[in-house]
Parts: sequence; structure tokens; C-alpha cells
Amino acid sequence: MSNEVSVATLRQYGGNGVANAAQRKRKLAVTSEGRRPGWVSYTYLTIALLLVIFPLYYAFSIASQPTPDTQYGPQALKFGSGLFTNLSNAFEELGYWHALGGTFMVSAVCSVTTVLFATLAGYSFSKLSFRGRKGLLLFVVATMAIPTQLAVVPLFVLMNKLHLFGSLWAVVIPGIVTAFGVFWMTQYLEGALPYELIEAARMDGASMIRTFWNVAIPAARPAMAMLFLFTFVAQWTNYFWPTIILGPNKGNMLTTAAAALKGAHFTDYTLIMSGVILTAAPLIILFFFMGRQLVSGIMAGAVKG
Repeated sequence: MSNEVSVATLRQYGGNGVANAAQRKRKLAVTSEGRRPGWVSYTYLTIALLLVIFPLYYAFSIASQPTPDTQYGPQALKFGSGLFTNLSNAFEELGYWHALGGTFMVSAVCSVTTVLFATLAGYSFSKLSFRGRKGLLLFVVATMAIPTQLAVVPLFVLMNKLHLFGSLWAVVIPGIVTAFGVFWMTQYLEGALPYELIEAARMDGASMIRTFWNVAIPAARPAMAMLFLFTFVAQWTNYFWPTIILGPNKGNMLTTAAAALKGAHFTDYTLIMSGVILTAAPLIILFFFMGRQLVSGIMAGAVKG
């Protein structure tokens, strides 16, 4: 049996205005649920899908060309016969397994630490009362407006003094936590975690850390999962800072190793595009297998919020 109050009851106790408004709202809900997307929606989605897929298709088409001196134009849109040969050459040139291990280590460590520290900071900013909370949060958010290029020189000097030049830890340390992650978790926990749950945990004798672990983290899981994904992808595709700080050890990460495929006097685009494909392949596989779980996490966060 439906829990909705009948229109007649609403008219009796609330008047005609309330009853008519409820009736219109219910008709709109039924219409929205039964409505199917039309040709305009499908056309828009098709165009968007083609725009997203075309760069990947073009990379595969260039990587499949049998010779590196192909004139890349309309003819490059057709697949050639050299894809697997070029991928094999790029695999060897990259030192793929070594670069893959370094990239995975940097991405995983930065993602885990960012999620942990950002969730702690977000919980503190959203649910704890302390002096200067709003000002400190505003300062953290304001740092997002500072261009990355402005921090390169002092960060380079610091890492050099710490004798980390050329080390993967010089890439990891600046990415331990991000201002975006703190802002993301603060905004999410502000609406997803009621104060009543925190008060109930404290009345049961839970410490602050136990309250955070048993109450805040379960409520924040959807946002934590999305932040982990965003950070992982950002670190995996990071190029600007690693190419500066890794120095002669650019082969330790996929992005810098792929950039090193460009020759000094001749550019083999088939080899470069093959390296790009090998660099992006783990992310494509990740999205292929985890896409449904990621959408479920977003929807769970939306419902909880």
C-alpha cells in the first residue's frame, strides 16, 4: 500500500491549493519516470561519444602505420598492419615493467595518503569546532588558485637539499595531500554526516578517533572512492613535475619515459603513439572493469547526501 496521502485527504485538511499542487507534482513525477529520451538526446550523446573516442582511435591508427615516415593526414585514419610490431618496439624502448612499477607506486601512495589526510581534514573542518576553522579552510582553498609553475623552483630547491633529486619520492612527497581533496571531503561530510550520529557515538563512550573510524569513514566512502580515482588518474598522467625532478631517471615513470621516445633529429610518431597507448592502457582497463562500481559509488553518495 502506498504511503502517500490521497488528494482528497489533502483537500479536506489543507485546502484546494495544497491538493492541486500535490496532484500536479505527482503527475509530473509519473511523466518523468515514464518518459524516454528522444532523438535529440541520442544525437547529443552520440556526438559526445565520438568526440571522446576519436583521439584514442587516431592514436591507434598512427601506431598501426607500418613505417615511421608516413605522412600523417587523412590516410592515417585507416589502420595499418604494424600495430603489434610498433607496440612491441615501444614496450622495449620504454622499459615498460620498470616504468609501470614506478608509476603505480607513485599513484597508489599519493592516492592513499591524499584520501586519508583529506578525510581527516574534511572531518575536522566540517564537524569539529575550533578557533580559526573558517579562516584556515579559506586559506587551504585559496592555495588552489596558485599556479603549479610558481612552486616549481622552491620545490626543486627543497628536494635537491633533501638529496631526493632523481628519486620517485621527490614526486610522491608533493602529492601526499591536495587542497582539492580537503575541500572535496569537507563539502561532502558537511551534508552526508549528521551531527546526531557523532553525538550518539560520543554518548556511547567512543573516542574522537574511534568516532572518525566507525562513523565518519562509512559515511564518506563514496566520496573517498571518487577522490582516490581522481588522484590516481592525476598522478598516473602527471608529466610536468616528474620530467623536472627525475632528471636522468626519466625512465622510472611511464609519462616521462614515453616523452623520451622522441628522437633528437627524427620523430617516430608511430613509436610515440605506441608508447602513449601503452601508458594509457592500464587506466583504460581500470575504467573498463571498475566503471559500474564507480557509478554505484557516485549514486550512493548522491542518495546519502
